[in-house]
Amino acid sequence: MRASFINCRIEQLIVHIVGNKIADDGMVLSKSCLSTSNHLADVLCNFFLGSFSSDEYYHLYHDTDLKLNEVFYYVSRIFDNPKSFYEESLNLAKHLYNQSLFPNIKEGEFYVVHFKGVEFDNKIVDAIGIFKTEKKYTFLKSYIHDGNVNINEDMGIDTRKVDKGCLIFNKGKDNGFIVAVVDKTNKGSLAKYWVDDFLHVSQINDTYTNTSNLMSLAKSFVTKELSKTDLISKNEQIGLLNKALQYFKEHETFDLIGFTEEVIVEPEMVDKFKAYKSDFETSNDFTIDSQFQISESALKKQQRSYKRAINLDKKIQIIINGNSDCVEKGTDSRGKFSPFKIRAVKETLFERTQASFILHSADKRKVI
Repeated sequence: MRASFINCRIEQLIVHIVGNKIADDGMVLSKSCLSTSNHLADVLCNFFLGSFSSDEYYHLYHDTDLKLNEVFYYVSRIFDNPKSFYEESLNLAKHLYNQSLFPNIKEGEFYVVHFKGVEFDNKIVDAIGIFKTEKKYTFLKSYIHDGNVNINEDMGIDTRKVDKGCLIFNKGKDNGFIVAVVDKTNKGSLAKYWVDDFLHVSQINDTYTNTSNLMSLAKSFVTKELSKTDLISKNEQIGLLNKALQYFKEHETFDLIGFTEEVIVEPEMVDKFKAYKSDFETSNDFTIDSQFQISESALKKQQRSYKRAINLDKKIQIIINGNSDCVEKGTDSRGKFSPFKIRAVKETLFERTQASFILHSADKRKVI
């Protein structure tokens, strides 16, 4: 699934101010929709849509009845009757205000936008954008007065990125529409009020989600679960991460049995991985399929987080790009250090050279 905004345009737009309910900030509800020039409309389109570059999608949901999801209900009414846009924007603003119950939530501009001409999976659909800006930035403005160029400072919105946003495509209504989400200002529990309390969305179980979740699972299993055991050493952990990453790069389809046999191998660790997978799915409230097509975009994003380093000291680190068999942990003749022996092999068409050296973390010496 992929969206394109090349021919997208703003059909309707309104801006309200929504504050923190605990702080009793209140709201400022606009009396009418906003009219924009062609230039401003282009600026706003880039501002609103520029952050949606991921292939990760969600859908609106409710534990008992989808129609009880407020965002789903109000947005559905706009899609069914665009003339209700203003009234439903008020309902959306009030709904957000009622969910703004964390002390650190800031007052900000709340935008509701009706987009036309959005291309999604090679079909043209409408979309409803819901955005909020909370951060204000200092900017300088120059002006001419009495023959002099003067400068003033002011506070405003950074048009390069939106703080919080979602884009609801008029597609897949029976399953809660298809939704793209962005939240650049808050992490952890503070992000909960936008994603969980206000929107109430869950990930769509597609190739992107399966790939992303399985790679997160594999990384967590190696770095958190296996690190608590004596089954493998630290450099072997990195080697296992490299093998997992290589599996995703070399295969078009993921197969759980094939992955465990090719990457994890050892029966005891395979059993631990399967048990960890079950616990991981339960704690994160999703299920990872046993077989799925590997998403290249998810692979590209996840591989950045795969750590391939051994920390010897605060200032010494070994970066491994390849096989961890080139790294051995041993002891020196004095028994005071735990050195790593590294074999670096370089091959060309005409020559093959091999070098080995020892890094001592305790006295930060390198012996070649």
